[in-house]
Amino acid sequence: MNRIKSQKTVDRNEVVKFLADELKIAFIRDYCPNGLQVEGQSRISSIVSGVTASLALIEAAIESKADTILVHHGYFWRNENACITGPKQKRIKLLLSHDINLLAYHLPLDCHPVLGNNSQLAKVLGFTTTGRFGENDLGWLGMVTVPELVTVSDLAAWIGKKLGRPPQIIGKPEQKLDTIGWCSGAAQDLLPDAVQAGATVYLSGEISERTVHEAREYGITYLACGHHATERFGIQALGDCLRKKFGIHHEYIDIDNPV
Repeated sequence: MNRIKSQKTVDRNEVVKFLADELKIAFIRDYCPNGLQVEGQSRISSIVSGVTASLALIEAAIESKADTILVHHGYFWRNENACITGPKQKRIKLLLSHDINLLAYHLPLDCHPVLGNNSQLAKVLGFTTTGRFGENDLGWLGMVTVPELVTVSDLAAWIGKKLGRPPQIIGKPEQKLDTIGWCSGAAQDLLPDAVQAGATVYLSGEISERTVHEAREYGITYLACGHHATERFGIQALGDCLRKKFGIHHEYIDIDNPV
């Protein structure tokens, strides 16, 4: 990689404030801190974005000479062991020793009507949005706009093509498509809300053992499309937003994850 940083720089606090306002982080209840999680350089010129602040992403950002990392999954989750040991110590030590900022936005990024994971997922898959459901309006409701997608089987093949991995289908592949609900990541617990909102097919990233039984008993088809696979697009859109807003460099780096 070894990319040359853009010459344009911006005050870190200006970027943090813009993101707080744009993503409305003060109004969304979450189970991790949203915003600046690890403080690095006071001025930002080059951002690397990714889904999760893993050691591999940090090393890639260092190789790319970035001064800031922007992610959907950061650190300091509720009920997480607070001790800075093991992998957490290695990650944070690397960030601090290279003076790199870590910016993380979880549910506020899922919720955003334009830049968010669910909005961007709809764009990728060709869904129109007709409504929202669930706490924080996390769940999305809509219809397929691609004419050749008629059945669940058609949709599954389309998702496999667009996301690079085939979804797991719980339900009837031959079912005709109607109202679709979706929520990226690990949103299997929104299934009852999707049913109540009128969805006959529901997409999320992950599925639990108990969710299989719930889907069958509700009579709704469930497509498990991959946690990582469904959450790659929001963080890219957010990084591009910063690039356009402040004139700084942005590069998305995908650290593959089969889950």
